[in-house]
Order: sequence, then structure tokens, then C-alpha cells
Amino acid sequence: MNKPDILNINVGYGKALKLAKSHYENFPVVSLLVPKDVRKHLAIIYWFARTADDFADEGNYTENERLNNLNDFEYRLIELLKGNHNSDFEIALSNTIKTKKSSSENLFNLIKAFKQDVTKKRHLNFDEVLYYCSNSANPVGRLILELVKIKDEKAFYYSDKICTALQITNFIQDTGIDFDKGRIYYPLDEMQKFGVTEKMFELKENNLNFKGLVEFSIDRTQQMFNEGKGLLNYLSGRIKFEIAATINGGEFILNKIKEINYDVLNFRPVLSKMDYIKLFLKSFF
Repeated sequence: MNKPDILNINVGYGKALKLAKSHYENFPVVSLLVPKDVRKHLAIIYWFARTADDFADEGNYTENERLNNLNDFEYRLIELLKGNHNSDFEIALSNTIKTKKSSSENLFNLIKAFKQDVTKKRHLNFDEVLYYCSNSANPVGRLILELVKIKDEKAFYYSDKICTALQITNFIQDTGIDFDKGRIYYPLDEMQKFGVTEKMFELKENNLNFKGLVEFSIDRTQQMFNEGKGLLNYLSGRIKFEIAATINGGEFILNKIKEINYDVLNFRPVLSKMDYIKLFLKSFF
């Protein structure tokens, strides 16, 4: 049901901006590098993804409860696309979709990924990991490109490479945390190839086998970053520096993992204030 007399687009964007600024991940979601006219739209997309992620991952809910929450959230997306809004967030997201001609398919794909997070805890091979990333990460990059009016298929290709690389970087970074939640994102066939067992995860054994698996994963991820950098040729101005800084943030994390001798079972590397200064400078020069 529409509630134009109660709901407020600007309040929705304001809340989304506050949320986005409070979460850094490996790089600020809405930094000063993001063009001012794009920030609120990027923030509301972040709200959407963050909310769905929380339904899948936060709190002490059963699997069925998480799926029900995600199904309800998906229903709300369907309704807001019809013009029916229940919150300030929804009316703001609806406005972004309309004014920026954002593809709703990307939003539905994000929900699909979070549902998979609830039900799928292991991946047989790297193709399964890539499929997950095609729903969990790549839609975000495509939505951002749409915000700056880029809908070139080659640009989408490069963006997918970057987003997948960022997602896998986060997987490696969060190895220990994810295992505590019952998830392993390393492909089972690659674990077998390197002689890595789940018992090693349980005992947090950073042995030669495990180091080999992580090193292999990092090298492959770096190759994805390298290929995805072709996207920068399609960008200009602030958004170009924003994307460059985001890539640098991912690469910095990969290097930090190397610096801790690949021990992501016992440590979670993060960027320091000095790292942020370095990656900003690297993005400009």
C-alpha cells in the first residue's frame, strides 16, 4: 500500500547514507571519491544488499526462519517495483531504480545468493564458487555502472572480474570466521588436490598444505584483479578513482595475507589507516 503522506524519500536516502558510512568492509562504501549525485543511490543499494545479508547471516535464527525472512524481503522488492512501499528505504530504492534505470534482475540475483548462503555450505569446484559470485558480487558492480550510465557489455565483463575477485578476497580473508559459521568457500576438489582436510580447519592448522591452497587462491584472485582493471578505461573522474581505490583495497588485503604467512585460520588481516592513505595515493598516481 502506498503511503506518500508518511514515507519520505530523503529520509530513506539519509538513513542509507548513515548506514553505508558506518561500514567500511575493505574500503569505504561511500567515500568522497564517489560523485556527489551518485552517493545516495549507491547508499540505498548498499542498504538493500546489507539488509539481505543480515537476514542470511546475523542473529540466532533457524535456516527456515532465515529463508522466510529473505522470501519476505524478495516479496517487498516485487511490491516496490509495482509502486507499493512500506518504508522510507523502499521508496528511496524505488526512486533509484526508476531514475537511474537500474536493472531489478541484479537485485533479485543478490537475494538468490543470500538464500544460497543459508542452504549451501560447501562448493564442489571453482565453477560453483564462480556461480555464487555471479549472484552475490557481480550484480553490485553492474548496478554501480548503471548509476553512472554505463551499460557496455565489455565493461560489465571487466566489472564482473573485479567483483568476483573482491568477493573471493573476502572469502580468503574471512576463512576462520566463515568456518565458525559452518561455511567453507574453498572448492572441495582443490582442497583434496592440496591435501587439505576439514580437520585442519577445526584445529586451525596453518601447515604447508593449507598454505599452498591459500597461496594458489590468492594468485588466481590477483589474476582476476589484473584482468578486471580494463574497466578503468571505461570510467572517468571521481568514479574512476573510487573503483581504482576499491581494487587497491582488495590487493592490499591479498598482500597482507601473504605477510601473515597465509594464516587466515588464526588471523583476519584488515587495512590500517596508513593502508587507506597508501591506497588512495596509489589510486591517483
